[in-house]
Amino acid sequence: MAYDDEAWTKARTKSNAQRDNVARKGLGSIRPQRRVVDGHTKPCVECGVLDWVVDNNRGEVSCGGCGLVVEENVIDPGIDWTNHDNTTDRSRIGAPATHTLADKGLNTSIASSDLTSGAASRHGMSAKARRDWRRRRVMDERSKTRASRARNLVKANQMVRDKSGLPKSMQEEVCRLYKLLSHQGFVTGRSIAGVTAACTYLVARKEGVPRQIAEICETFQVDEKELSRMIRHISRKFNMHKISCPSDYFGRFISDLKLPPKTSLEVDALWEAMKPHVDIWQGKKPMGVAAAIIYKAATKAGHKRTQADICKVANVSEVTLRQINRAIEKLFSMLDSNL
Repeated sequence: MAYDDEAWTKARTKSNAQRDNVARKGLGSIRPQRRVVDGHTKPCVECGVLDWVVDNNRGEVSCGGCGLVVEENVIDPGIDWTNHDNTTDRSRIGAPATHTLADKGLNTSIASSDLTSGAASRHGMSAKARRDWRRRRVMDERSKTRASRARNLVKANQMVRDKSGLPKSMQEEVCRLYKLLSHQGFVTGRSIAGVTAACTYLVARKEGVPRQIAEICETFQVDEKELSRMIRHISRKFNMHKISCPSDYFGRFISDLKLPPKTSLEVDALWEAMKPHVDIWQGKKPMGVAAAIIYKAATKAGHKRTQADICKVANVSEVTLRQINRAIEKLFSMLDSNL
């Protein structure tokens, strides 16, 4: 039987065109994504049109004018959009790894809601099957923390999430530091709360949002002397020494004293004038220096706060506040006389 080559070629071309038309006009997973490709900035060599189309299903880059394929086997960097769940989230990659969980959130968990709600019955699970799966869920949770180190890590991470009051990114860093200390055997023989509190203090200081030792002690319920000793040990171990500056406490103290935001402008101006004179503030408690500057700025701006209120927020004595305030007044009197 003889074949008409021309007719066969036309039929094949028509079939390919129909397939392309279905793919380009399709919905859902077969619908291609149209965009200009970074690596193809010049017009098409066949038709001169600058309209590149990326088909992620085929992994091809083609011209939108004539259909010339200029690149194939293109890797799709996006997420897998195949959905096998009943939720509205179509991705299957799961949540990112996090140090705030002992297993970084990589282990599979059995949701209790799937075994206690009416959805289990609607999907055909009998009462006996639900009881069996609840028992398996308990066994699964216990098996993840069978080792004492894993249990302690879970407890420490829970403390960080509940008590630190830090942003999530800083909580990640605190948990990562604690895990590193745990693997090096530093936590053995020491209280979990003490090491967790020390890690929280050091990370907060490193990120420029320092916490006071007294506040950390009250939150984590640890002894102040024990916490100070732990901070020194960890600082030496990881070279995390950092001198706190009075300016680190301005924002927090102003917020706690409920001063108007414009007060911070006056505080910054006083600090910039005072900063070069290191003999006034270096060697003194940074919280006390910050409290004295805020006291002077608030009084000058007409939003005066009592010394007792400021000392309560800064956790310093009124004697310390008055001593530093006298030194600041003397400095600015000298600066005014030199003008």
